[in-house]
Amino acid sequence: MIQTPHSKTGTRPQVILNMAMTADGKTASANRQIHAFGSSRDQRHLYKLRSTADAILCGSRTVEISRALLDNGGNCFTRARISRGLAAHPLRIIVSGSGSINPGAPIFQHSFSPILLITTRRISGAKKRVLSPLFEGMFISPGSNLDFHAAFRWLRDKWKVRRMVCEGGAELNAALFASDLVDELHLTICPLIMGGNQASTIADGKNGFTLEQAKLFKMTSCRAVGEELFTTYTRLPSD
Repeated sequence: MIQTPHSKTGTRPQVILNMAMTADGKTASANRQIHAFGSSRDQRHLYKLRSTADAILCGSRTVEISRALLDNGGNCFTRARISRGLAAHPLRIIVSGSGSINPGAPIFQHSFSPILLITTRRISGAKKRVLSPLFEGMFISPGSNLDFHAAFRWLRDKWKVRRMVCEGGAELNAALFASDLVDELHLTICPLIMGGNQASTIADGKNGFTLEQAKLFKMTSCRAVGEELFTTYTRLPSD
């Protein structure tokens, strides 16, 4: 059961990270050609989560490779959103530190909800001119690194985003974990072994955590449906 607790995050949106992974911990094949291996039940779970959120957050590479539209899932989920007092479609937020996203990506061919960009000053003037007409809003971090705390405050203040679902990829996830911005993790474990030391995992940042730095979560739900295991974890406060 998906709950929608009131956010305790104050000045930023509550962040729910949703991923499916193989039994050996992979979220894509080594060549990135296989990136969706969950069942129709897992797909429905994704849309249920989306129906509880004001916005969907996704890295630019993931949006391009998966040809994602970040839509609401159809009429059933439209009604669920409206019954919760949400807009019919969630805001769509793309993250790219350098603004490296193809302006011809399928997501830009569908205007059912605004698309926002979170980037940095590494974005070139030429890219900014090309991309600006495609986005309703653009947050540019003042430095060369993404400032997610500032970006999320902007989302809360300007766009009224109170609850947001993040759907990867691995580098974006790692950055959010490192910044202590993941409040809840939904993880579907699928009955596959992908293998490959270059295959992505849930969080693939350049620098990992030591055991002392590891982010702690508490399992709040675990249920087997068919051959898949649906788990939910809630972040424990840092010491």
